[in-house]
Amino acid sequence: MEVEIGRSKRARRVYSFDDIAVVPNRRTRDPQDVSVAWTIDAYQFAVPVLAAPMDSVVSPATAIAMGKLGGLGVLDLEGLWTRYDDPEPLLAEIRGLPAAEATKRMQQIYAEPIKAELVTSRIAEIRAAGVTVAGALSPQRTQELYKTVVAAGVDLFVIRGTTVSAEHVSKNQEPLNLKKFIYELDVPVIVGGAAGYTPALHLMRTGAAGVLVGFGGGAASTTRLSLGIHAPMATALADVAGARRDYLDESGGRYVHVIADGGLGTSGDIVKAIAMGADAVMLGHALARATDAPGGGMHWGAEAHHRDFPRGNRVEVGQVASLEQVLFGPSTTADGTVNLVGALKRAMATTGYSDLKEFQRVDVVVSPYR
Repeated sequence: MEVEIGRSKRARRVYSFDDIAVVPNRRTRDPQDVSVAWTIDAYQFAVPVLAAPMDSVVSPATAIAMGKLGGLGVLDLEGLWTRYDDPEPLLAEIRGLPAAEATKRMQQIYAEPIKAELVTSRIAEIRAAGVTVAGALSPQRTQELYKTVVAAGVDLFVIRGTTVSAEHVSKNQEPLNLKKFIYELDVPVIVGGAAGYTPALHLMRTGAAGVLVGFGGGAASTTRLSLGIHAPMATALADVAGARRDYLDESGGRYVHVIADGGLGTSGDIVKAIAMGADAVMLGHALARATDAPGGGMHWGAEAHHRDFPRGNRVEVGQVASLEQVLFGPSTTADGTVNLVGALKRAMATTGYSDLKEFQRVDVVVSPYR
């Protein structure tokens, strides 16, 4: 539905997670009978949760912990762990920086070059623990480092940026040809973000195994403030799920996974993301609250230390429980920050659905609260 902003401009009405609600409209189930298992390519996971490639969320140790808990930890291969032999003192420094000095000092810290040997050793550390290995690069760094990453033994390769296009145009440098790159790669690729039907469909046509959905919606992002760009996640996910459906027909049955990435601060947001068509969720600030997260109660992404135009902040998210308890409980609070997987199971059981694919068909309403 379009609305008129003024005589020369109309706009489409869109919805965030706060604008919608899931509606119970059929039988109920025992939460113990609900499955939240997720499979992408040849890899199976007990929970549909990816830990976002952010230094405040994923270290090699937390990537291993996520894997052992049934999820997937994605290591930022452009973060502190691939720039410094021992990043712990720098993580501690970032946690303690005054707000007014944080951005400038983080730009200095992240100016240290990425070292290929550290990329290799960090991936090897995770692989040695026997869990699925995933690493992320930005589109700008992918050409430079992907051979090192693949040779090191990564299982899933993530190309993640604020927005990633299959049709990037540049007069200054040769852009990454995603279709050629993915075709020649020996591992499944998850790519994004995308925030609409057309860009997502183009990414699916490159051969990606999964598409990340989101644009500047995270807790540490200021993209809406600094660039005026924002994509409310409920509508973005529904649009991309529509692209997945149409691509399934176009390709003769090739299914591309839709992964919500942004705006997922509570368990209720995760429930709504799956309801709007997501197969899995990538969590940043929801997992940065864990007591064993590297950020120590602080949270930041790559946008916070961009050398030319930072579009994010280091933010305080606090600490609520261990990573295992954040995912599986038990919870001692009622604010949706602990027992994220338990909440998803309970929502599915309350609405009568037994697995994630079924739950994507759940009824939703536009909430009358705003």
